[in-house]
Amino acid sequence: MKISEKNIEFYADNILIKGVLHLPILQAKTKNLPIVIGSHGLEGSKDSAKQIILSKLLPQNNIGFLRFDHRGCGESKGDFLNDTSVPNRASDFINAVRYILQIEGADRKIGIFGSSLGGSTCIEAWDTLKQMDIELAGCVLCATPVKSRTIENIPVHEQLDNHQQALPMSFFLENLNFDLSEKIKKMTHVLIFHGQADEVVPIENAHTIYKNSKDPKKIILFKDGDHQTSSRKDQEIFEKETLKWFKATLF
Repeated sequence: MKISEKNIEFYADNILIKGVLHLPILQAKTKNLPIVIGSHGLEGSKDSAKQIILSKLLPQNNIGFLRFDHRGCGESKGDFLNDTSVPNRASDFINAVRYILQIEGADRKIGIFGSSLGGSTCIEAWDTLKQMDIELAGCVLCATPVKSRTIENIPVHEQLDNHQQALPMSFFLENLNFDLSEKIKKMTHVLIFHGQADEVVPIENAHTIYKNSKDPKKIILFKDGDHQTSSRKDQEIFEKETLKWFKATLF
C-alpha cells in the first residue's frame, strides 16, 4: 500500500514543534481514519528506530501515524537542557493530539505509543487526553520508566546536537524527577514491552505498569533484551504484537 508523508508543524507553549504525518493513501480522504501518535525517548527524535518502523508498518495496515520531535530535539525549537521535562513533553504530546483532531476525516479514536521516556510522557498525558472528548483506544509502552529514581546508567556524557556535552546531574534531579505510579491506575488497553536485561530502565517498571493499569492489558518481556530492543528477533515480535494490538483496539 502506498503511504503519503506530510511535514507538519504545531505549537506547544509557544514553541514550534515539527513532525511527519504518515497516512495510507487510499484512506487519506475517508472518514474515521484511526491515527497513532508516537513519543520518542530522552535523547531520541522522530527518526528513532521504532518511530520509523511504525511510520511504515501502521499506514500499510490502514492506520495513520504521527511522529514528531519534542521541544529541544531534532528539528523542533526549544532548548534541550532547559525545556526537557516529563510535563513539558506531555504538553508537546497533547498538542500533537490537538493537531490530529483538526484533520478532516480523522477519528476521535486515538492510539498512543511511547518508547523509554516517551512512555513516561504518554502516562503523564493520559488524564488530560481523556478529558479532550477522545477515545484512547490503545497504548503501547516500551522500556518505560515509572519512577525516575529507578533509572540506571544515567547518560551524563552523551552527545547533543553532534557536540560533546555532558548532561549535568542537576538535569536529572530537577528536570527529570518524577513518579507516575498513581497516574498509571487510570490507564487501560495497555501493551507493555520490556527487556529483562534492560541496562537503563530496570524491569520492575514494566511490572509496576502491568500491576497498576486496568484491563485489558498485556505484558511481553524479552529474555536477555536490552533497552534499545536491538535483537532482530525481539524487533519482529515488537512489530507483530504492536500491529495486532492497535488493530484490535482501533477498529
